[in-house]
Amino acid sequence: MQKITDISTLLGIGITFILVLVSISLGESESGVLGFIDLRSLLIVVGGTYFLTMACFTIKEVWNAKLLVLRTVFYSTEDPQKAAKISLSIAEDARKNGILGLQNSSNKYKKNEFLDKGLNLIIDGMPYKEVEMIMENEIEATLRRHSTSSSILRKASDISPAMGLIGTLIGLVQMLGNLEDPSSIGPSMAIALLTTLYGAILSFMVFIPLASKLERISSTESMILQIYLITIISIGRKENPRKLEMILNAILPPEKRLNYFKI
Repeated sequence: MQKITDISTLLGIGITFILVLVSISLGESESGVLGFIDLRSLLIVVGGTYFLTMACFTIKEVWNAKLLVLRTVFYSTEDPQKAAKISLSIAEDARKNGILGLQNSSNKYKKNEFLDKGLNLIIDGMPYKEVEMIMENEIEATLRRHSTSSSILRKASDISPAMGLIGTLIGLVQMLGNLEDPSSIGPSMAIALLTTLYGAILSFMVFIPLASKLERISSTESMILQIYLITIISIGRKENPRKLEMILNAILPPEKRLNYFKI
């Protein structure tokens, strides 16, 4: 699937962190931002969240989720309307030049692995029903990967506040156990409060936004893959591109519907 740069997620999360840091720096604390950094709290929340999330899934699933999230932060799927226009253009070429005639134009879609694979299967003469089955399995595998990665992010968003609460309890226990030593109360209270803060930041400012973005991208990509699948099968059936246009318009949102073959 060819993708385009999309910095909205990075921009949104980054600006939110900046606002939090500015709010901290404008406070009256002498230590400023440095007073909100505690290695022990970070170990409890960040380390604990990572490894407990890994305990809920396989190592491979967590690794694949990291790679997918990195792509999610910087890229977005192509526009469904654009995918529909590409599909109708291919169908029109197949109608004019025949399926074998697509060999010359298929090189234009090499970057789109799904579309390229489906077209090549049709060009090679595989029955369209078998092509449909293969490509549907491809779609299911892609959406399954997205679903697993989204579940990992959602699980991490649940675990991080819990780890913050655990850190808070540790800090309170240390503080109550050393009430006779006033100098220990401050550091223990810092752990108690900072772990809660770190857990909330990770959950609501990182994991939940990323999970929501991934779910939105998955929904859009599912629509685009369906558009390409319908196009591939329509070409295999040698159907009229005008019929394909009507089918694709039934899938597209109203504001993105096409009038490709103007009467």
